[in-house]
Amino acid sequence: MQHDRTSCSINEEVKSGTLMGVFIPCLQNILGIIYYIRFSWIVGMAGIGESLVLVAFCGLCTFLTSISLSAIATNGAMKGGGPYYLIGRALGPEVGVSIGLCFFLGNAVAGALYVLGAVETFLDAVPSAGIFRETVTKVNGSTVEPIQSPSSHDLQVYGIIVTIFLCFIVFGGVKMINRVAPAFLIPVLFSVVCIFLGIFLAKKNDPADGVTGLSMDTFKENWSSDYQMTNSAGIPDPQGNVYWNFNALVGLFFPAVTGIMAGSNRSASLKDTQRSIPMGTLFATLLTTILYLVSVLLFGALATRKRLLTDRLFTATVAWPFPAIIYVGIILSTLGAALQSLTGAPRLLAAIANDNILPILNYFQVEDGCEPYFATLFTAILCIGCVIIGNLDLITPTVTMFFLLCYAGVNLSCFLLDLLDAPSWRPRWKFHHWSLSLLGASLCVVIMFLISWSFTIVSLALASLIYYYVCLRGKAGDWGDGFKSAYFQLALRSLRSLGASQVHPKNWYPIPLIFCRPWGKLPENVPCHPKLADFANCMKKKGRGMSIFVSILDGDYHERVEDSKAACKQLATYIDYKRCEGVAEIVVAPSMSEGFRGIVQTMGLGNLKPNIIVMRYPEIWRRENLTEIPATFVGIINDCIDANKAVVIVKGLDEWPNEYQRQYGTIDLYWIVRDGGLMLLLSQLLLTKESFESCKIQVFCIAEEDSDAEGLKADVKKFLYDLRMQAEVIVITIKSWDTTQVEGGQQDESIEAFTAGQGRIASYLGEMKAAAAESRATTLMADGKPVNVNEKQVQKFLNTTLKLNSSILRYSRMAAVVLVSLPPPPPNHPAYFYMEYLDLLVENVPRLLIVRGYRRDVVTLYT
Repeated sequence: MQHDRTSCSINEEVKSGTLMGVFIPCLQNILGIIYYIRFSWIVGMAGIGESLVLVAFCGLCTFLTSISLSAIATNGAMKGGGPYYLIGRALGPEVGVSIGLCFFLGNAVAGALYVLGAVETFLDAVPSAGIFRETVTKVNGSTVEPIQSPSSHDLQVYGIIVTIFLCFIVFGGVKMINRVAPAFLIPVLFSVVCIFLGIFLAKKNDPADGVTGLSMDTFKENWSSDYQMTNSAGIPDPQGNVYWNFNALVGLFFPAVTGIMAGSNRSASLKDTQRSIPMGTLFATLLTTILYLVSVLLFGALATRKRLLTDRLFTATVAWPFPAIIYVGIILSTLGAALQSLTGAPRLLAAIANDNILPILNYFQVEDGCEPYFATLFTAILCIGCVIIGNLDLITPTVTMFFLLCYAGVNLSCFLLDLLDAPSWRPRWKFHHWSLSLLGASLCVVIMFLISWSFTIVSLALASLIYYYVCLRGKAGDWGDGFKSAYFQLALRSLRSLGASQVHPKNWYPIPLIFCRPWGKLPENVPCHPKLADFANCMKKKGRGMSIFVSILDGDYHERVEDSKAACKQLATYIDYKRCEGVAEIVVAPSMSEGFRGIVQTMGLGNLKPNIIVMRYPEIWRRENLTEIPATFVGIINDCIDANKAVVIVKGLDEWPNEYQRQYGTIDLYWIVRDGGLMLLLSQLLLTKESFESCKIQVFCIAEEDSDAEGLKADVKKFLYDLRMQAEVIVITIKSWDTTQVEGGQQDESIEAFTAGQGRIASYLGEMKAAAAESRATTLMADGKPVNVNEKQVQKFLNTTLKLNSSILRYSRMAAVVLVSLPPPPPNHPAYFYMEYLDLLVENVPRLLIVRGYRRDVVTLYT
């Protein structure tokens, strides 16, 4: 929903060039109140030497930021939002919104700073206008002539009135602002000329006491610093409550070098952004820095330190021909800067709202050509709140922090883009390097902590809170930011560093390939069995890892390409809904077998190929008489074995617990064949989940009747101890495979399944023999292939499976989950026979994982 859409006027704008579009706005914003009413005071407090360092230090920060800004601004077309747009498109919407909102607050607070500066200048020029008056008669304990100091209450009253007046102008729209804005430039330039004329024409005690004229002796006396206590108005006072040092002066002076974003804020109105922004911004930055450096030398050689510290409007005192010119110039320049802040801040807020990242900002959205009235009203309220504080020296550190955050964001954006050097990074401005941007960002952070560590922590905490709020509540947006490019390059480098060699067991991670819907049907809007996603999460430790969800569409790719795209999007949405970290893939193939064979050969890159195939056990094949399932199922298992992939088959998937269903009892492992430790590792991963954390592990070892059971148990215990795994070891002795005797109460249900399976195999074998006799073939055929059936071997497989199923039912009937080794499909046996073996194995076991490892260890004894 968008608001504030009335009174829109979309007119063709006059495009500005470098001079009027960038240089003049930057100059107006940079050369402002600090130079007029604080700069001479700073020279008196810090001395000429440290003042030069101060100007160079702050100027270097903004100069490097201007270089970074020039590089980013010349890398493509810019929309509204200025630095917010640049940072957001380089570092992502979360960083862009957090820094953009801080920059908005900085502009709103800066408006209050300029208003208070204008009011303070007016009250100094016309003391009789003060409603509340303060008079200082002592400086450093000695009596001096009475000094009129503006009252904080006067600043508040007049500041609120001026802010409301400026807001009425802003509500008049851009046309009214553009008509009055040029009038503010002439007084600024004229006043600077008057100051320099006055400096060169000044003589001893002329135009005031303490003025020495340009003197080398005065220069030497003012070279060193003289930091001292002052009152809240900046007048030296041993009993004052403010102590000044270099760090504090950085916070006071830095707003005098801000304003370099004024040109980029007007990017939509420039004829050629890629030429005007670099030239105009850098030239304005260099010109004002040179002006400040020269002014330090001249002010330091012109007057005594006492005069510099007590005359807050020293520039007006020395100006030629009379001080009123400076007063008028200061008031108009500061009001113009305040007007620009109150104009730019609402548009910045509207640009953030228009990107529709934060729903809470929807009230500030506007259409192109509309005036952001709600954003302007909100900005005015913030500005008035800062004006009520009434103290200029308390507001400037806040402004400094927000602007430094923005400058650091611009430098980091250029650093990241320059370092990554993506193919799309082709700025026209060639004089840049990632090291300069990194130095600029570092200077921003250093200056923040030099000014005030407490203000720095508060501003960073505010930006962090906004960042996390955007992450939690914001709408995702892909702007092609640098972080995405960094992730991509990091992934490529990591993949190359991994190579194709075997991964060490200590660094082995399960990368399961989840076979989504191979058997049976699901509702049309459910692309994957819900419990498969739950099981995939159980295979990760603390959520680390990646799953690949794959589904196969039968048919021709050219005919079903759109179906494939829609199915992939649906599957990806479902994965996100299930909060499972993974990717979705859809493969179109003539049949499931061919599709899976292609997947198992090509899916993944290097060592990031899936190493475990997870699928549901086809329990429905006999119930629904799906005769094609055995051949497909056995073919998939054989493909996994040939491709050296581990296999996990889940039986009882419908009963698999989700994250909220806590399980009790045991996790039982029937460890029959060496699998590289995969079954042991899976049991440990299950224990890391809340649903299984209350369970204990039992390891059942199958031994022949005449083997050393106690020795086997001791060896397995030692092995588990070395693997740092806690489990109870139980050795089961099974008699000769030739017998069909089953012990215990499991005889009836196991023998019944055994007898039924034996009968179905005999019937299927009889049909094969009849078909061979009818076709006069010498070999039996099954699934279109010749088979060599050894009936004694078939009986042995049935007996073995019977024994194992009987043991599982005897010892693990109440287990939370049972893991058992997957026997490989016997060669030359029909797929139907193998399905009968597995059906007998899983009979009456409610929740079972059939696991087959691969020819690699996934656990290690060594540290």
